[in-house]
Amino acid sequence: LIRSPAGQVGGADAPAVHVEPALGRRHGAGGHADPRCGAQRLVEAGVLTETEVRVPADGVEGPAGVRAGRMGQALTRTVAATPGCVVAGGIEAKGSPAVGRDLGEMAGLEPLGIAITDDPLPVFAAVDGVLDFTTPASTTAFAALSAQARIVHVIGTTGLSEADEAKIEAAARHATIVKAGNMSQGVNLLAVLTARIAEALGPEFDIEILEMHHRHKRDAPSGTSLLLGEAAAKARGISLEDRGVRTRDGETGPRREGDIGFAALRGGDVVGEHRVIFAGPGERIELAHIATDRGIFARGAVKAALWARGKGPGLYSMKDVLGL
Repeated sequence: LIRSPAGQVGGADAPAVHVEPALGRRHGAGGHADPRCGAQRLVEAGVLTETEVRVPADGVEGPAGVRAGRMGQALTRTVAATPGCVVAGGIEAKGSPAVGRDLGEMAGLEPLGIAITDDPLPVFAAVDGVLDFTTPASTTAFAALSAQARIVHVIGTTGLSEADEAKIEAAARHATIVKAGNMSQGVNLLAVLTARIAEALGPEFDIEILEMHHRHKRDAPSGTSLLLGEAAAKARGISLEDRGVRTRDGETGPRREGDIGFAALRGGDVVGEHRVIFAGPGERIELAHIATDRGIFARGAVKAALWARGKGPGLYSMKDVLGL
C-alpha cells in the first residue's frame, strides 16, 4: 500500500507494493486487546490466545456496484454459520444503494448490527481475513491493503490480467493470500484428476473444456476452465498460452494435435458446469463437475481462510488448502 504524507490511501494501480508498518488492528491503547475487535488471534502480555477469525464478506459486483452480490450474501451466511468465524464487515462500491444497510439483513439473516461500508481501510484494520469475490481492480487494491495489514486474503476473483497477477504476487510477500479460480473442493479435485489423465494419455487424445454459466457472468473462459486447462497443459509439458484455443469460427482447418480447446456457454441462472473431454480414436473420456449452489464456493473460501490462519506470508492455492 502506498500512503501519502497526509496519511491518505492511494496508488492502487502502482506497479509495486510499498508496505508500511502493519495497521494497528488488534490492540487498543496501552497494548490491551480492543474489545471492539471481538474474537480473533491476540497477543497480550506475551501470551498467544487463539480464538476465532473475523472476516468481512465482500459484495462488490462490477464498477457500479449496483447491488450487494449474490456471492457476498452467500459468504455472509456461511461465515455466520461456521464455528470459529465471526462476520466483521462488508464492503461495497461507492454509490451502491447497499451502503449503510445491515449486512445480515442483506444476506437474509437477522440483523447483525454491521453496516455495509464503501471504505475498506477501517475494515481491513479490524479483521483477520478478507473473502474477496469482486473485480480485478478491486482485488489488486485489496491485496495491497492486506499486505499492509498482514492479514489473510482469500481471492476468488476471476478475469485477472498478468499485471493483476504481478500485483497480487507482490502483495503476497507480506500477506497470506489464497487464490483460486474456483473455491469448490470438487473442482479442485477435478483439476487433479484432469492432470493425471492428461499425463497418462498420449497426444492422440484431444482435450476440450466446455463450461456453462449464468447470463450475468462477465468473463470467458471462466476462471475454472483456465484452472483445468492449466492443469492439463502442465501435465503434458506445454504452455496453455501457446496451445490454448478459445475461439473457432469459419474455416479453421484440421485440429492441431496438442491444442487444448475451450468453449463457453452463457444463459439462464446456471451456477456453473464444467466438462473436460479427452477424445481419442474410438473412445472418449469425460470428467464433469456441476455446481447447483453458490454455497460450495463460500464454504471453500471460509475453509481456506481458516486454513491460512497462522500461515506465513505467501501465495497459496486451494490445492495447498486441501492437501492435493
